[in-house]
Amino acid sequence: MNLDVENWKAFTIGKLFKLENGKANQGMLEDGNECFYVGAKKDDNGVMVHCAKDEALLQKGNCIIFICNGQGSVGYANYMDVDFIGTTDIVAGYNENLNEYNGLFIATVLCQERPKYSFGRKWKTHLRNTEIKLPIKYNPDGTHYFDASKKYSETGYVPDWEWMENYIKTLHHKPLTTKNTTKTIMNLSSDSWEYFLLKDICSITMGNKMDYSAMSMDDPSVNFVGRSADNNGVAGKVDFVADDNGNIIDPYKAGCITVALGGSLGSSYLQVEDFYTSQNVSVLEFEKAVSDPAKIFITTCIMNESKYKYFPFGRELNTHIRTDFGFTLPIQRNANGNPIIDDTHKYSEDGYIPDWEWMENYIKSLPYGDRL
Repeated sequence: MNLDVENWKAFTIGKLFKLENGKANQGMLEDGNECFYVGAKKDDNGVMVHCAKDEALLQKGNCIIFICNGQGSVGYANYMDVDFIGTTDIVAGYNENLNEYNGLFIATVLCQERPKYSFGRKWKTHLRNTEIKLPIKYNPDGTHYFDASKKYSETGYVPDWEWMENYIKTLHHKPLTTKNTTKTIMNLSSDSWEYFLLKDICSITMGNKMDYSAMSMDDPSVNFVGRSADNNGVAGKVDFVADDNGNIIDPYKAGCITVALGGSLGSSYLQVEDFYTSQNVSVLEFEKAVSDPAKIFITTCIMNESKYKYFPFGRELNTHIRTDFGFTLPIQRNANGNPIIDDTHKYSEDGYIPDWEWMENYIKSLPYGDRL
């Protein structure tokens, strides 16, 4: 089906849905496994924990959940199919035409509004007046259907609930498969690994230091990477940025690794598209011989090294990443198992050379590694 957004019309949340605030905080819950506790969380459909069912706190399913509070999640929306207990950070929206298909459609559209809201600009304050565009119902003669009661919009337009449902039903996917199993995984024995400083195995720059909230999005073409642990660190797409002379600032190229130096500190990802960065995001560039799977191996090492040794407002990662930040890696060895020594000492003072091929093969040996 053709997703022709040019002919969609605007609807406000307050007209489209009956809104009901969440009622609970976690201290009000009883232990149990009968009910979802849903809050300010974009993943796992917003489910925080399981709890006992409490009729006084229970909210009906078949609704859109608007995340109106909560750092990092404000502006997301989920479709909830079953009854649940909601936190005070969420608002549930009900409409008699809603079902699991058009609900998923609308939740996806709503999530595109997310950049307008943040922990500082609460969605709840603006929720009723938030506008989203949706496909509208048409008469058989091609004219748009007009609802004189103006139930859903002041213009009399009516959302085409059936079209949205059918669109979702037409989407096809093949289940992701892998030939790898736990038996194919290479042995991860780090006893013979050697220590490397990150600055010696790649070049490290401190990113673009741009402000996502100040970016224009009229023709979004470039990923913007922030300090989040979600979505590979990508906050969204933005327009190309020009300098004071009107020249386009070149984005970093796909294939670089980003490391969050604040926020979700230590979050490290291989970027598969060109990108700009926010403040406190460093960018790592490797030589061409280092494959993407090997870089993924490195991102895991960075995150593991950062997890316990560095923290905000104390031992900051940004003061160490270009000096003494490092970890052990497998090294290149000859047929006899002895280390191959690089006389130029390019990668380490001891002349050890990272075994990029072994790292690549290890990642490829993991379940789904054959799909990279």
